[in-house]
Amino acid sequence: MRIPIPEWRISLALFFTFSISFLNAQVINRKGLVQRHIVKVTTFDPLSSLSVGNGKFAFTVDATGLQTFPERYEKGVALGTQSEWGWHSFIDVAGYQHVETLKQYNLNGRTTSYSVQWNEPERNKNAANWFRQNPHRLQLGNIGLELTKKDGSPAGIDDIQNIRQQLDPWTGEIKSYFTLENVPVDVSTYCHQDEDQIASNIRSNLIREGRLKVRLRFPYPTGEWADMGTNYTNADKHTTSVETTISNGATILHLLDTTRYYIDINWKNNGSITQKQKHDFVISPAQDQTMFAFSCRFSPNKKLQPVVDFYLTELNSIIEWQQFWNRGAAIDFSGSTDPRANELERRVVLSQYLTKIQCAGSYPPQETGLTYNSWFGKPHLEMHWWHGVHFALWDRAHLLEKSVDWYAIAEKNAKKIASRQGYQGIRWQKMTDNAGEESPSSVGSFLIWQQPHFIYFAELLHRQKKDLRTLNKYKNLVFATADFMASYAFYEKEKDRFILGKGLIPAQERFKPEETFNPTYELAYWHWALSMAQEWRERLKMPRQKKWDSVLKKLSPLPVQNNFYLAAESAPDSYTNPDYRTDHPSVLGALGILPASKMVDQKIMSKTFNLVWTNWSWNDTWGWDFPMTAMTATRLGLPEKAIDALLMNIKTNTYLPNGHNYQDDRLRLYLPGNGGLLTAVAMMCAGYDGSKEINPGIPKNGKWKVKWEGLKKMP
Repeated sequence: MRIPIPEWRISLALFFTFSISFLNAQVINRKGLVQRHIVKVTTFDPLSSLSVGNGKFAFTVDATGLQTFPERYEKGVALGTQSEWGWHSFIDVAGYQHVETLKQYNLNGRTTSYSVQWNEPERNKNAANWFRQNPHRLQLGNIGLELTKKDGSPAGIDDIQNIRQQLDPWTGEIKSYFTLENVPVDVSTYCHQDEDQIASNIRSNLIREGRLKVRLRFPYPTGEWADMGTNYTNADKHTTSVETTISNGATILHLLDTTRYYIDINWKNNGSITQKQKHDFVISPAQDQTMFAFSCRFSPNKKLQPVVDFYLTELNSIIEWQQFWNRGAAIDFSGSTDPRANELERRVVLSQYLTKIQCAGSYPPQETGLTYNSWFGKPHLEMHWWHGVHFALWDRAHLLEKSVDWYAIAEKNAKKIASRQGYQGIRWQKMTDNAGEESPSSVGSFLIWQQPHFIYFAELLHRQKKDLRTLNKYKNLVFATADFMASYAFYEKEKDRFILGKGLIPAQERFKPEETFNPTYELAYWHWALSMAQEWRERLKMPRQKKWDSVLKKLSPLPVQNNFYLAAESAPDSYTNPDYRTDHPSVLGALGILPASKMVDQKIMSKTFNLVWTNWSWNDTWGWDFPMTAMTATRLGLPEKAIDALLMNIKTNTYLPNGHNYQDDRLRLYLPGNGGLLTAVAMMCAGYDGSKEINPGIPKNGKWKVKWEGLKKMP
């Protein structure tokens, strides 16, 4: 039986909710909209695990409502416990130096160094692998149930029956029900929205029988490309101990090399904690009860304040989630007769939930968020656009601003990269970490399309606030970004033009860096960003920067062949070579991600779009390619194609029952797809600068009915 929240807490929550709804004067029934898409689970499906989180911390559970069977989910959406602060490095016994990762390239008549993955010699190879691997994001711990059968043996997955689980995005609650030998178990799980903490309330007669306990296990990092949080080997390489105990709680200290963090646990009723073996602890509720509520907080530093109990965590989650849903934008597709409309609405609602809990922290997120490691848990800055732009378009710019402010931390190392390579300004990293260190990569180090992102972010924030403070806050980084971009452009004297490259890999990662120059999308993005940086100077009553203008004036035009835009000028076989019709069709981003400009001929782009649509190997694409295609279709006046792109029946465009964008066996979730979907749908409804049509990306065939509010136009 569910224990009710005390009446005064309900009244307070209702007061907040009523006040918010009144201020927003909602047209859309937002609660009804969100709760139409409550996620329901009835089996132990490794791809249907559910998460709670707050943007800087997330916790993923199996069908028991906690992390009881993490090994079962290793090859699915793993049962992760991750934070934005939780990082670890193995001890460097070889004394590697980052300079050992640098390789010299002769490009455009001069020598430049890039941090890459070496094949040989062995020392350089090992150094590069070391700096890719370290630091890596930590799986902080597993919190699950220890369930025992009547005969005293441990209960397994097959013993868990009658599963009924649901995630309510409106409140942030995961409610789980199951039976063990016909005895019901109810588990309610929340994440505190201000603390790195989860809280659960468990109700079952199994507690009274001594057959249900709470188990905490602490894995060791794998040091591999991925980490599922289930490495229970290497027990002697780290230590876990109960540091303090009180009558209804305890503090655990976990030490791994130079990394340490604390786990503070609080429980409501009587109980005790014991250590079963190294890194394995059990909380045993007293057997005079049928309910056990507990909270578990993770922290990099020892905290003096007590852990927030379950009931206040529940209240916090309810209030904060209702504020989230009421204060941002909303889109309602109810009443549409196109059979795809409900699925699109489901993806939109669940993508908002997932990006809020996984991508709304103070650092750029990794592509698998706070669930499991990909690329050692490190973020990729070219993906930050897909993770973050939608927040501004959905009237939640404050969530984007949190991670944009991190670039001031990364500036120091970004400036070092530019200086080392002989450029002015700052060259933003590709694969990095919280400190902004550069990770060696034979692909990433040559990417440049992350470079203009900062100017795009700053402009979105300025559009939201339209104040001098925002201009002054970001101007130095905007200008330093533009300084690099202008100095990176190489002047070809014989053709009297500036080119991009050689020595780059485009967003479509199918080209050799030593041979590639003038990719279409990057040329268009360079022109837009330098033009916008000049506009920022004018807003601040500053003179235009002459170097930037000289590059703008003589920047190479977009490469065209047979009236189609090429992927790059160096790739005249862009559409005849099968290898070049795979990966991201980023040529479409020149009019899609970016606004119309004098760089882009819409007739040529229209022909290019049709060629890509019919000839691309869509099975060899990524989750954000479909939103990008939808945005290009919208700007070209092709709303039917925009919808078709968003809902294309391709594996990498799969959205699992929990809302995650599935890619393949390696990337079972891919948050750039979720963020891209939200960006595209916002543009398809609210439009873009210069668009006059209502819902320009929504078909006008009578099958689509859409209501929306709060969305912002895209540049």
